[in-house]
Amino acid sequence: MARKTVRAATAAPSKPAAKPANDAAEERASVELTFDDQSLLVPLFGQFDANLVQVENRLGVFVAARGNKVLIEGPEEAVGRARDVLDAMREKLSMGQEIDAGAIDALIAMSNEPTLEGIVKGTPDHPPIMIRTRRKTIVPRSAKQAEYMEQLVRDDVIFALGPAGTGKTYVAVAQAVSQLITGSVQRLILSRPAVEAGEKLGFLPGDMKDKVDPYLRPLYDALNDCMPPEQVERRIASGEIEIAPIAFMRGRTLADSFIILDEAQNTTREQMKMFLTRFGQNSRMVVCGDPKQVDIPGGDRMSGLADAVGRLEGVEDISVTRFSASDVVRHPIVGRIVEAYEGPDA
Repeated sequence: MARKTVRAATAAPSKPAAKPANDAAEERASVELTFDDQSLLVPLFGQFDANLVQVENRLGVFVAARGNKVLIEGPEEAVGRARDVLDAMREKLSMGQEIDAGAIDALIAMSNEPTLEGIVKGTPDHPPIMIRTRRKTIVPRSAKQAEYMEQLVRDDVIFALGPAGTGKTYVAVAQAVSQLITGSVQRLILSRPAVEAGEKLGFLPGDMKDKVDPYLRPLYDALNDCMPPEQVERRIASGEIEIAPIAFMRGRTLADSFIILDEAQNTTREQMKMFLTRFGQNSRMVVCGDPKQVDIPGGDRMSGLADAVGRLEGVEDISVTRFSASDVVRHPIVGRIVEAYEGPDA
């Protein structure tokens, strides 16, 4: 456990922060953390203190490690956030979770949220939010992801809207795999419209599977990240996992299934209505898409995703999560790219 000593900073830090804050009128503070579990220090600090440097650079504070103690100095608010991030990193490690640069970036982003401690540690009435699969344990990397994970357990139909890199499809696939492993559902059905993203690929050789697999590759990637590849192949062969374009859903009733529709912004209204009405007993359906990335041929047809959300938002047992550029959990530059494309000149 980390013990904290807080005092007013009486002198300038011995080393300037990597991103000096314009804090002439800002009150400065100093916090010293003591980490009792020596076995966590190496993964906590990172190789050559890389994790501490990452926190230092992102939050504009001075961080120095001496033995099992960490000193944080800088603007009061930034020092408080850095303290919370290091505490959350320690908590994750003590729970057996790994931390990497992406996980640290996520904790830094969430350090503005009052719910950070509850997300990482849980509460007496609410255990930590996580999804366990055969290959890894997935934990929320933003407050919005935490909300999304709770909806995936609670609601029957979930719409996940937002830009690339926010974990919409990946988290849904992880939840689906978890429920398939535990027997909560009997089948996992992954689908997406076979629409080219602004380019004509022409004739594709092979049988039907060969023709549609390139469109479904992101779903295979997510599956292989959550299950050993041989298990994925075995379950596909047995029919427990089905990956197919949306056109193959017509006329079916999907019961005892976890159903995911990816790239839903490229469905027409007719396709979306057809897909949503496939819903059967003891099933859960997740519809993922970015309303700003519509590739429907012709350009004058309304996206089935926008139409469905407009009609169904607020209906009982149907939830909508809207992600933004601040929820991007890939490399931080992806979030900045999304913001640039969504700016006033977009």
